[in-house]
Amino acid sequence: MKKYLLLALLLASISLIWAQNKNTQTAKGEVIYHVCQRSFYDSNGDLNGDLNGLRQKLDYLQELGVTSIMLLPLYEADCYHNYFANDFEKIDPEFGTMEEYIALVKDVHRRGMKIYMDMETQYVTAKHDWWKDAVGNLKSEYSDYLLFDDAEHKMPATMVFDLRELKSYDGSVVKVTTVNLKSPKVLDYNIRLFSFFIDPNKDGKFDDGVDGFRLDHAMDHLDGKPTLTNLFTEFWKPLIAEIKKVNPKINIVAEQADWNDYGFDYFEKATVDRMFGFGLKQAILSFDKKQLIQNADILLTKTPKGKDQLLFIENHDLDRFASLEPNFKKQKVAAALMLLIGGIPSIYYGQEIGMQGKANSYSNTDGNDIGRREAFDWYQSGEGKGMAFWYKNTGDWWTNKNQKSNDGISLKEQIKDPNSLFNFYKKIISIKQSNIALAKGRYENFQNNADSVFSFYRKEGNNTILIAVNLSDSIQEFVYSDFKNSTIDILNPKQQLQKTNVMQPFQISIWKIE
Repeated sequence: MKKYLLLALLLASISLIWAQNKNTQTAKGEVIYHVCQRSFYDSNGDLNGDLNGLRQKLDYLQELGVTSIMLLPLYEADCYHNYFANDFEKIDPEFGTMEEYIALVKDVHRRGMKIYMDMETQYVTAKHDWWKDAVGNLKSEYSDYLLFDDAEHKMPATMVFDLRELKSYDGSVVKVTTVNLKSPKVLDYNIRLFSFFIDPNKDGKFDDGVDGFRLDHAMDHLDGKPTLTNLFTEFWKPLIAEIKKVNPKINIVAEQADWNDYGFDYFEKATVDRMFGFGLKQAILSFDKKQLIQNADILLTKTPKGKDQLLFIENHDLDRFASLEPNFKKQKVAAALMLLIGGIPSIYYGQEIGMQGKANSYSNTDGNDIGRREAFDWYQSGEGKGMAFWYKNTGDWWTNKNQKSNDGISLKEQIKDPNSLFNFYKKIISIKQSNIALAKGRYENFQNNADSVFSFYRKEGNNTILIAVNLSDSIQEFVYSDFKNSTIDILNPKQQLQKTNVMQPFQISIWKIE
């Protein structure tokens, strides 16, 4: 009898632990880390951040609390950012090998994380097989893969902004043209390409495949090209339908070319799963209550069921927020809003330590954006193992780089400082992931009588969280009209929610409503 009793107790304990773990997993929402892998961590000393370097830093990402990684393009290309492919099917050798890529993906999945690949198959360079075989060759099997400006196919069409070539930061010139997305052969090629990265070994397990794709510069009418119209229904929708036959759980996020577009046509016509919440990014960084209410109402309450908005304040095409706003308290407010308001938050690498960087106009090359994509600053000295200084000694962007020693903007300096931006990000993510309402709950505006206090609920079932943020540098007072009994502020344990609340400049309060 004792044996059976002990066995029953053991099984009960295991069931309790399983249930607790299940509840913890259920509470977690997705937090994406958007990384320029060339600038993250160099594992082999060639100054290029690479796949093995990213893999070595997965512990760091999990310590921060992120659950997913979104890469810049991996395919072979001449441009340092790897847009405009020489070959879509090859991993850039400066990042590593296909085997190292698969090892990274499997490690990510073993940790319960996800990984997303950036794809822009609308353009190819003069080094691509399609260009090399089709230009000047009307009998080429790729003759309708590209657009041409002449009947003899000697002049490939322009790309975005009617450019025919791009000047690289290293002095080289990259010739680029536009792919004919109306060609059935091009659609079939994309289906095969995307399907390969979903399930490389075709075993149906997906442990070696991506969890989704970022579609860069996706458009219904690409760059105003007369023939490339109705692409949502004629290219993107059938592509997405076919790759979801391979893995129905794949998530597709599209970057709208018009950043003022809320993206609802993409949901309906192109059938993408996620869009970038540019409107809320602008509202968050405005610190304007009216803009926040207006954009949150549109993006968070009108996005179709089953679809999502990715929320961000930085990405590889934008100036770093810490360069635009040096006020440390405002940096924390922006971070809290991005992480807590709803949707799926996306942190751009280095944002969590307040890295700085802006676009410049040193010369007419893509080097002008290097300031936005500098090496992640791991060390107090600004130097050390793994620093991805791929742009070292190549121009003014190196001479005037943002990395400075002992400036407080490094992981080494911030990880041991409880008041640092890094530890604030870590704390807010932990709070978010420990409460189902913050992790997955719906957004609902809470009206208050203060001019500069933006407040809102996150609700999931019986769980309700009230967040209030003072957007100003002055003390604000607001009345909580639904007040019933006091609740402790998670961020400020000595402060209770009252009918009338006084908020200090740029204060953030998080109350669990009982």
